[in-house]
Amino acid sequence: MGYILRRVGQALLVLALTYTVAYLLLAALPGDAVLARFGSPELGLSQEQLAEIRATYGADRSLIERYVDSTLGVLRGEFGYSVANGAAVGALIATSLPPTLILASLGLGAAVFLAVTIAFTATYGGATWLRRLFRGIPPFLVSLPVFWIGIVLVQVFSFRLGWVPVIGADPVEALILPVVTLAIPIAAPLAQVLMRSIDEVREQPFVTVVKARGASTSWLVWRTVARNALVPTLTMAGLLFGELVGGAVVTEAVFARAGLGQLTAQAVANRDTPVLLAVVILSTVVFVAINLVVDLLYPVLDPRLRRGSGIRRFADAAKKEVVA
Repeated sequence: MGYILRRVGQALLVLALTYTVAYLLLAALPGDAVLARFGSPELGLSQEQLAEIRATYGADRSLIERYVDSTLGVLRGEFGYSVANGAAVGALIATSLPPTLILASLGLGAAVFLAVTIAFTATYGGATWLRRLFRGIPPFLVSLPVFWIGIVLVQVFSFRLGWVPVIGADPVEALILPVVTLAIPIAAPLAQVLMRSIDEVREQPFVTVVKARGASTSWLVWRTVARNALVPTLTMAGLLFGELVGGAVVTEAVFARAGLGQLTAQAVANRDTPVLLAVVILSTVVFVAINLVVDLLYPVLDPRLRRGSGIRRFADAAKKEVVA
């Protein structure tokens, strides 16, 4: 219980610090987003009208007052209004979030499947050349930019082969190429960590004992090696989940998909600070929640970690190893 409370406390501290830093950085941007949106001479607004608009958005108040106001609003679930179109930020997020969550979840699932396939083929493949080939795949995939992958997939599978239509695609077809585009860069580091974990676990004495008792290869792989090798991989998956938001921005732009990524790109172009702050908060909440779940899953995967004194040390060590 103490371990859980510590992790929850750390998660809340990360959320608070991230929100504060993001708010201060956005507030430090040069210029005034409200004036940039409404101060155009073409709109013909008077100074009194501009001052009233600034007061409506709270832009005329001091930084401390705006920070406290924004913090209280966030705690109530209110994120203010978009400077670009005047819509409630919460409504914009609620509309844009579901497509991005579907894309990110499917992308993560496809990445895990691809990583497991590559890692176990590279380790237990029947031929030496096959194992060498699959060991060379992750370093190659990790070097590919997301936007380049998306463009190549569209060119090959849509324009050349015509397998996946770009125009007039149904909801399922419209997800195929974006999911693959998002999964490939995530699968590469996952496969690298999993291969290294499998190699280390195979050298452990208990694996030799299980093999000596006559266990079949499938039993040895899935019941002994995989269970112990998944802990560092799970850590990497949690750390990489934060990249899915950044990848979604590029992927949704390449495939012209409506979602949180497209909303973020529009907010950056319009200097829409309330929307950007809401996206940062949401991304942080998802990232922290995923990593908290990963930390709590350690003792489930490895019974040796169910002693409270060892869980925290192992979790910290696993994250340091993965990052290194």
